[in-house]
Amino acid sequence: MVSIVHIIGVVLTVILIVTVSWLSGRHVKDAQSFTTGGTSGSWMVCGALLGTLAGGQSTIGTAQLAFYYGVSAWWFTIGAGLGSLILGLCYAGTLRRSGCTTLLEVVSREYGHKAETIGSILFLVGIFISIVSQVLSSSAMITSLLGIHLVWAAVASAVLIMLLVLFGGIRSAGAGGIVKLILLYVSSLVAGVVVWRIAGGFAGLRDGIDSIYQSPTLASHNGLSDVASVHERYGSPFARGFFKDMGGCLSLVLGVVSTQTYAQCIWSAASTRKARRGAVLCSLFMPIIGAACTLVGLYMRGHYITADELAMMKQCGETIPTGIGVMDSSALAFPVFVLEHLPAWLGGLLLGTMLINILGCGSGLSLGASTILVRDVYGNLKRRLGMGDSPLSPLTQTRLSIVGILVMAFLVAITFSGTFINDLGFLSLGLRAVAILFPLSFALWMPGRFKASRVLLSMPVGVAAMLVAKFTSLPGDAVYYGLGASLLIILSQDWATGKRAA
Repeated sequence: MVSIVHIIGVVLTVILIVTVSWLSGRHVKDAQSFTTGGTSGSWMVCGALLGTLAGGQSTIGTAQLAFYYGVSAWWFTIGAGLGSLILGLCYAGTLRRSGCTTLLEVVSREYGHKAETIGSILFLVGIFISIVSQVLSSSAMITSLLGIHLVWAAVASAVLIMLLVLFGGIRSAGAGGIVKLILLYVSSLVAGVVVWRIAGGFAGLRDGIDSIYQSPTLASHNGLSDVASVHERYGSPFARGFFKDMGGCLSLVLGVVSTQTYAQCIWSAASTRKARRGAVLCSLFMPIIGAACTLVGLYMRGHYITADELAMMKQCGETIPTGIGVMDSSALAFPVFVLEHLPAWLGGLLLGTMLINILGCGSGLSLGASTILVRDVYGNLKRRLGMGDSPLSPLTQTRLSIVGILVMAFLVAITFSGTFINDLGFLSLGLRAVAILFPLSFALWMPGRFKASRVLLSMPVGVAAMLVAKFTSLPGDAVYYGLGASLLIILSQDWATGKRAA
């Protein structure tokens, strides 16, 4: 299954991108250049955004979701593209003119340090969930390549993410992102074309899925009763329900706008014009990458079952149909496709690109989380306690925090290894949006209009409402409840006409 050619291709691709990142990172001399750069052109901004957006959730996670729900899996990358577009066109200029280096610093200037502290904690939870999903994605990739246990694959993933970001920061992410942009875009197109050719277009993909669900056990296990229900699920853009899928898309759109990692890409640009161009370029690439990964997931559903599905079929006395493959889990849909249906040299290039892109996304998110932890959480704590300057430089603090974050992500990833990767992505971005979207937007565009006390209360209440909706299975998507609760708290006051209230 895995040949030496595959391994060589993966290793050479990883070496290429890490080398580019390291060479760019040599120019980093202080914490400011590490986190925001300030000299990036449009393509560098696009590369940094794509390197953190088109990670395991957008690629492996999209193929996994398409394996079970069909074309509706595309909403993840559509939402990410729309979020990048709105970030560039609507927020880039205002953010850069603010003179801040974190989104929570913007909130703090308007609503006080308490809002920054609460927002930092809630925000970190959202980003951390996304980092966990990147560790899970890269672990699936490493497991498929090397056949090692999930725990060791997770260790390798966390270590590689550390190495990719520790010595380059945002400049490293941008330079390596340009290389990843080229390789990932070409790789996605190749994968999509190959699926289209070997499946025989949409008709062939549909026939394959129809065939696999001739098994009564398999159909019942996935909540399908007949051919019509199969077509309805896999061909519908709203397979999980209109409000559910659109809620997921909304989580992506607003989550991108509300995430420190993506804002750092905007701040890293040499000018507002270049920041906008980079974000718009990213918005064009994202849906195309998602479309290719969705096609891969559809093809794999028609020709493969998971180990759990096989065990269930055997328990019911059914035999696996001729020509149907078996893979350990649905998270392996994309890597198994590459290994078994592409030439070894091309498969190695594709897997190397996918692996390093997932690792790059994890590194970008880790960088954003560490920036918030050091500047917002630790900085506020020092001010409140009257602590003096730390003996460690800000750059060293940032790098040490990255190590700590990834160690925790590894521990959580091996504990929740059976979770849908994209479900973690929707939850993560939704939490970030609920926590600070309204406080951030009002601070930027409507300063002095809302009471700080109400804004402060809206942040934890909104997040709590979203989590309650998520874990009690209320209709629709949980993000609606979170955003609604947050906005209601902020608006439940008399309109302030003067300076902001204390």
